[in-house]
Amino acid sequence: MNAPDSEAGKGLKVLEAGADAAGRRLDQWLATALGGDFSRNRVQALIRQGAVQVGGNVVTEAKRKMAAGESVSVETPEPEPAEPRGENIPLDILYEDVDLIVINKPAGLVVHPGAGNWTGTLVNALIHHCGESLSGIGGVKRPGIVHRLDKETSGVMVVAKTDLAHRALSEAFADHGASGDLERAYQALVWGIPPRMTGTVDAPLGRAADRVRRAVVPETRDDARHAITHFTVLEKFAEGRTDTVQAALVECRLETGRTHQIRVHMAHIGHPVIGDPDYGQAFRTKANRLPEPLKDKVKSFSRQALHAGLLAFRHPATHIELKFEAPMPGDMEEIVGGFRNL
Repeated sequence: MNAPDSEAGKGLKVLEAGADAAGRRLDQWLATALGGDFSRNRVQALIRQGAVQVGGNVVTEAKRKMAAGESVSVETPEPEPAEPRGENIPLDILYEDVDLIVINKPAGLVVHPGAGNWTGTLVNALIHHCGESLSGIGGVKRPGIVHRLDKETSGVMVVAKTDLAHRALSEAFADHGASGDLERAYQALVWGIPPRMTGTVDAPLGRAADRVRRAVVPETRDDARHAITHFTVLEKFAEGRTDTVQAALVECRLETGRTHQIRVHMAHIGHPVIGDPDYGQAFRTKANRLPEPLKDKVKSFSRQALHAGLLAFRHPATHIELKFEAPMPGDMEEIVGGFRNL
């Protein structure tokens, strides 16, 4: 197989099929021949659009069988502009190169545009910041979101800037570190002190009755999704005391990555995240037993005290292991400090 002819013209790649191509599907062979620059789905789309020629003739069937020695040309269009508009929103950038960007997301920032949040999101900020360095995800100049943090959860996120990085990172997040190439750790301030220093919550998640939140559900339910969270108690607050409320700072590591997983699992074992408006409402009155000024600080803390403090992964292009940590944000650190001083 010859390398693509880079002199063949703007957006045009020309390749020659070697002996190993004989009998293979056009889309399968071409995805490999392009060196991973395009996913197989993207190659199939190009074929359907008439952008692929074999021996000078347009071919629109992805399953067409290849023969050795055939010349294949691919017209690759310029990536389309992203639909969301770029916005000049400040970003706390921990690392950036041609393939990806790592940021420390603040609480209150929505990751992706959606109903009620079409502007002011992380995606809007990244489109503005990255500009022309976005080479296109699936043919569109947009940042590749491979994992998300809830709006009110702060911490480390990685975002792909190329199709290759997007696919590699998506695969790493899909198996949640089973291959050893991904590590994620969250810090959660929870009500009460778990009876064990370490533990595992293995409970499937599905939609709650309101169809918006998540809940632990029987594994036989159609929407049940396998979910496992490992936790370690880092600090205990007011342990053994009866004159105030106990709490704990817990590290959570995900074996799966379901929506609201940590928040639902910690509430399920009786230790909801402090400030959680969706899964900790039944515990909000506990703040009344705290001394001032901690009492007022906790009662006015309107988000979950959850922070993605650590993210480690293998770089999709260099294969170097990268590790990033972000300090706990000031508002959450202030609450934790108040519990330390009980």
